[in-house]
Amino acid sequence: MSLPGFVAALLADDGTASWPARVPARLDAVLASLPFPARAGVRAAARAVDTYAVARTGRGLAALRPGEREAVLAGLGSHRALLPLLDVLKVPVLLAAGTERLFHDGLPPVAPARPDPPLDCTPAGAWPARSTADAVVVGSGAGGAMAARTLARAGLSVVVLEEGHHHSTASFGRRTPLDRFAGLYRDGGATVALGAPPVLLPTGRAVGGTTVVNAGTCYRTPDHVQARWARDFGFVLAERLGPCLDEAERTLRVARQPLDVLGANGRLALAGAARLGWQAAPLRRNAPGCAGSCQCVVGCPTGAKQSVQLSVLPDACAAGARIVTGARVRRILVDRDRPGGARAAGVCVRGDDGRESEILAPLVVVAAGALQSPPLLRRSGLGGHPRLGRNLSVHPATSLAGRFAEPVTAWQGVLQSAGIEEHHGAGVLIEATATPPGMGSFVLPGLGRELRRELDGAEHLATLGAMIADRPSGRVLGRDRTLLRYALDRRDGARLLRAVRAMGEVLFAAGAEEVLTGVPTAPRARTPAELDSVLAELCPRRLHLSAYHPTGTVAAGADPARAPADPAGRLRGVRGVLVADASVLPGCPEVNPQLSIMAAALAVAEAWLGR
Repeated sequence: MSLPGFVAALLADDGTASWPARVPARLDAVLASLPFPARAGVRAAARAVDTYAVARTGRGLAALRPGEREAVLAGLGSHRALLPLLDVLKVPVLLAAGTERLFHDGLPPVAPARPDPPLDCTPAGAWPARSTADAVVVGSGAGGAMAARTLARAGLSVVVLEEGHHHSTASFGRRTPLDRFAGLYRDGGATVALGAPPVLLPTGRAVGGTTVVNAGTCYRTPDHVQARWARDFGFVLAERLGPCLDEAERTLRVARQPLDVLGANGRLALAGAARLGWQAAPLRRNAPGCAGSCQCVVGCPTGAKQSVQLSVLPDACAAGARIVTGARVRRILVDRDRPGGARAAGVCVRGDDGRESEILAPLVVVAAGALQSPPLLRRSGLGGHPRLGRNLSVHPATSLAGRFAEPVTAWQGVLQSAGIEEHHGAGVLIEATATPPGMGSFVLPGLGRELRRELDGAEHLATLGAMIADRPSGRVLGRDRTLLRYALDRRDGARLLRAVRAMGEVLFAAGAEEVLTGVPTAPRARTPAELDSVLAELCPRRLHLSAYHPTGTVAAGADPARAPADPAGRLRGVRGVLVADASVLPGCPEVNPQLSIMAAALAVAEAWLGR
């Protein structure tokens, strides 16, 4: 029973509003979706805070009056070393509290703009115990969908395997954002790369992969990145990415976001950049007819965002591809006695009910994502390359919020709306990003009454996010369960501090009265000079970091010692295995990578067809 008291203390619940009392039940639902270590850690921390309260007052938090709970939190907050830990504990509470606030304030209804195009989906439990195909594609995200469509259109019989399930646009409109959050993300969005500091790295798990829960931002792979991949890594397909990027953009109907639905958050970002004379513009997105519901990261409830389950997979199915859902690929089957060396023979699949089946095929396309493809190859006896799972880039990111005198209501409008590219040449990309309350990577400061004031005044906040082009400093370990390690490079730490300062400049130029830094020990700055003072004393590892867009863990390249896949995306050491997801990219793409992944997958599939 420690959670209700913990939540009441954290949110300063004095009984004057009804919604805080409903947060513990909502928090239980959040915790149920998390991996056991995370779930157990939050509950243990809540018990520890309750034990501290008993030691100070003789009673648990639930039995204390609001003022007494505030005193207990003040005692905890006086220990500066505990503040970062308390910030971590606030994340699931704010998720639950944000949802209840949405209900309390009145969640605006949304309706799908149009019916979803049909998909040929079959649950794994209804799939035959043994079947055949010309090609099996493991994963239905950006890369897998593009590879499946390309192969099916060439006349191959294609089966796409997806560990998650199919979620229709209509189903998004029937469920709260938080309910969708738990079902659309692997491990309830709590995937963490261990390191100093630990980095949250959320990825999608559904038909459509992470494209279902990304922001819809579509940057082309920069020309200098394409040139570097070809020159430094011998990724010859980089020279063919131009036409493939064109095709991906046509498929997704990419266009610059119109101003009329941008929202105040994006308009403030553009205004601040304009006053500084910085390069900025509304982002190019795959969302024609976007209604500004600001729910991209939990599945677009109007169907405007052209995730691949709406834009690519329907074409693949129309060409004959079939999708099997709830299907975890246990291993790739390999015939090691074939003349000429080992060759792929299909896959072994386990459904949600534990039943296993085999799909025999001479071609297996690995598109499970940069975090899941290396463990799959290890489980299959194909993980012998010393660089498999290494070379992980993740776009480390941090956020800043600005408080404005007039309401911003950042969650009304486009979730990721404007791009500020002034520092992109130095590896820093700033994007105006707002989410439904509690669902972003920004953590509001304070405990108790201070945190409650921040929640009550959240409509006055505008938020910016910045991601940096990192050196590949991570590694994917494990076979049956993925283990991630990531060590922030010193140069990248300096870039993050530069990003925070740049975001502060934009917010102050736009008229912010103060900025919230996300740093527990120095949460506010009221002038650019104050922000500079905070940053001068700040170690980058004390920033609240998240990360997105993992790439590079089964990189393609010309050097057999450096690249697990050859220059055309074929896995070395076995015939009949292609790599067609973010893991095949040899380095950080420096931008939101959906177009890069789709273009690379298209190039890999076309190269195999034209071999």
